[in-house]
Amino acid sequence: MAKPNESASALRYDENMRLAETDSSGLEWFSPIRGPFRIFGFAWLQKDEIYRRLPVNPGWNVPEDVDQLANCTAGGQIRFMTDSSKLSIRVRLSGLADMYHLPATGQCGFDCYIGEPGEQQYYSTTRYDHTQKEYENELFDDGGERKIRCFTLNFPLYQGVEEVYIGLEPRCHISAPPAYDNEKKVIFYGTSITQGGCASRPGMAYTNILSRRINLEFINLGFSGNGKGEPELARIIAEIANPACLVLDYEANCVDTESLRASLPEFIRIYREKHPKVPILILSKIKFAKEEFSETSAQVLEERKEIQRFNVEKAKNQGDDNIHFFDGSSLPGEYAQECTVDGVHPTDLGFLMMANGLTPVIQRLVSQ
Repeated sequence: MAKPNESASALRYDENMRLAETDSSGLEWFSPIRGPFRIFGFAWLQKDEIYRRLPVNPGWNVPEDVDQLANCTAGGQIRFMTDSSKLSIRVRLSGLADMYHLPATGQCGFDCYIGEPGEQQYYSTTRYDHTQKEYENELFDDGGERKIRCFTLNFPLYQGVEEVYIGLEPRCHISAPPAYDNEKKVIFYGTSITQGGCASRPGMAYTNILSRRINLEFINLGFSGNGKGEPELARIIAEIANPACLVLDYEANCVDTESLRASLPEFIRIYREKHPKVPILILSKIKFAKEEFSETSAQVLEERKEIQRFNVEKAKNQGDDNIHFFDGSSLPGEYAQECTVDGVHPTDLGFLMMANGLTPVIQRLVSQ
């Protein structure tokens, strides 16, 4: 009989809660930076050969916090095909899991999807000791059946990855994944929500959900607390070649309404200098839980939406037919009060609802 106040750790009673033993003996290890693997989501990877979301030497003065957050690997993906019946991953992180409201699986883990574009299904997430910066974990084992499969591995959302290696069976077939519909990229710039806070695993960030529905490369430039619409970031983002569209989702990081009023038209102007015809979507922020109970907060929300609508309409009146506004407060819909972990950052359900609302919008933009 259990004693009062005795620890009831589920690890003692449920083997599915424990760390799995990984047997990587006999596997051959590959760096995915080399072909036939393909890595997407890092616009400057070919130049710098590190997993980073901004260039190492951007040529513009980047705020220090943004520079540090660029080392978080949100939106990065490893894609390939293989007939290996086993797949393991070996990872060295830049730091430890340290967030109270974001699981280590989302902050520092990889997850695995199987299937070709449009048919990707979730398979597994890395299970590791979150007090460590290095881990090795089995992501796939089908019991020895050799069959060609397409794999997508999503990088951690809120931590840097210094090294990653893929472990496969010796003499297995490895080939490049199916091609995207074209070489264009869907670029998101914004906040902690854009970055993926607080998805339980990487594949549930809303940009990653969208990437499984729209067969293009996605670039996640969400900077937690620090995507504030600086002109330097507009210039850096404008350097990304072959944009399919640009989504600006940074309202929530503006310290006040006036900073949004000042930064948004300048950001648009700078981007339009290089990309006069690329679709731009201005996405206002989702509604936070406390805003349901504060008339003042509701007024601020409406004022900020009006600023964004005004800038879109002004640009349209000046002949820019490729700029659009979407009311983010409609996301994630009727379940908004139940879709966050802390009243601000969405859970997996919140991100799924956001993606559901944005999917037809992004599909229309990239088909223009």
